[in-house]
Amino acid sequence: MTASRHYITTTIPYVNARPHLGFALELVQADTLARHHRHRGDRVRLLSGTDDNSLKNVLAAEAEGVDVRTLVDRNAEAFAALREPLALSLDDFIRTSRDPRHRVGVERLWRRCAAAGDLYRKHYEGLYCVGCEQFYTEAELVDGRCAEHGTEPQRVAEENWFFRLSRYAGRLHELITGGALRIEPAARRNEVLALIAGGLHDFSVSRSHTRARGWGIPVPGDPTQVVYVWWDALGNYVTSLGYGTDDPAYETWWATGERRTHLVGKGVVRFHAVYWPAMLLSAGLPLPTDILVHDYLTVGGRKISKSGGTTVDPVGLAETYGTDAVRWWLLREVPRVGDADFTPDRLIARTDADFAGGLGNLVHRVVTMVHRYRGGAVPALGGDRFPVAGLLDVCERVPARVDAALAGFDFRRATGAAWDVVEEANRCIDATRPWELARAERHGNAGAAERLDAVLAALVTACRVLAKELRPFIPAAATRIAEQVTPVDGTLPPATPLFRRLQEPTRDA
Repeated sequence: MTASRHYITTTIPYVNARPHLGFALELVQADTLARHHRHRGDRVRLLSGTDDNSLKNVLAAEAEGVDVRTLVDRNAEAFAALREPLALSLDDFIRTSRDPRHRVGVERLWRRCAAAGDLYRKHYEGLYCVGCEQFYTEAELVDGRCAEHGTEPQRVAEENWFFRLSRYAGRLHELITGGALRIEPAARRNEVLALIAGGLHDFSVSRSHTRARGWGIPVPGDPTQVVYVWWDALGNYVTSLGYGTDDPAYETWWATGERRTHLVGKGVVRFHAVYWPAMLLSAGLPLPTDILVHDYLTVGGRKISKSGGTTVDPVGLAETYGTDAVRWWLLREVPRVGDADFTPDRLIARTDADFAGGLGNLVHRVVTMVHRYRGGAVPALGGDRFPVAGLLDVCERVPARVDAALAGFDFRRATGAAWDVVEEANRCIDATRPWELARAERHGNAGAAERLDAVLAALVTACRVLAKELRPFIPAAATRIAEQVTPVDGTLPPATPLFRRLQEPTRDA
């Protein structure tokens, strides 16, 4: 089978403050998909980056009393530095104010849309949310406030360039309903279709040079304006591939790649599922194939947000509890639909239950029994397989179940499929009672010896399946499991604890 090409991207966040756990969720989800496809033999390119050219960044620098370049460079570096604490397998990282690929690509995209007759200039007055970097109508506000940020938008009057979004409503509806542009989950797809059905209005794609404080990419041919930050930022998905240059990466990953997948938060669906595809249609470029939308992380019911002041430091969490613990909580606890409330206690409880009490305990028991009953040598899986048929069946089916869950953008279901192996292996131990089989073997029962071989072989097989299938989710832990169940000079290494318990069990006084 020929390997398919998967281009997977995260959004690129504003760098008005340091990164928080909400964006770490998207990074870990994207990384897991990338690792999974590589694991299955596909070719993958994983991209993240930072949106440097935002008015939010300018205002944050002014509030801090530093120049914009200083603030942007400092905070962008903090986002780039998430690679190690979150174990990210990024292939590329783009910064929109620094990367030489970006400006030329944005300018080319602009000129292509202008050549299509889709850009025009007009005077406009409207309500502008700086947090969203977007104009809103009165009807789109909730009690006069932005629904996303809870702030009153500013009234802005100026002359800008506009994009003819209204021209593409019918085509977008056709692409989404026909499945050429897949939006998951279905609730977000329906949300986009409702937005299109309600009527698409042309939107402003530039800001005055004065209001932008001169920060951003100048509009080609019009130095009085800078390119609107969302137009600028959305372009990163192709500029990072060398669109606008002679880099063959654009042809490989965008023009002819089988899957072009964007992971986005629910607050930016409009930009990615409506504005961006319309821009690409205007420019005559291929569209993304998949837009996978996640909901929010909250703390005490409030969305984690840099500007909102509700934040959790992912680097600090990884340093305190470990990278695998953070990744596992994000993938195992966060539902496909609906927000998830984070607390350190929930992370500790999940990690101790699943790692120390579940996965780690299973691998330790299995390796210990192989050493105790077979001197560390893994027996062949032959003879009487009836007692372990259920476990072998679960092991055989789990790869397809993980594939199906991740194809449906459901990380909780994918981790659950792998976890069924842990639970079935523990049931197998309880049902077959290897220690009793070993006792019967010592009394000369040949049938018991044969069954014990089958049980130990099946349990080691289960541990190896877990090491393989969990690698995209918790790569470091999966590597440790693989090392525990891989013979060295014919025998397994001695059993060692794979995970530390994060919270000591309470004892009665």
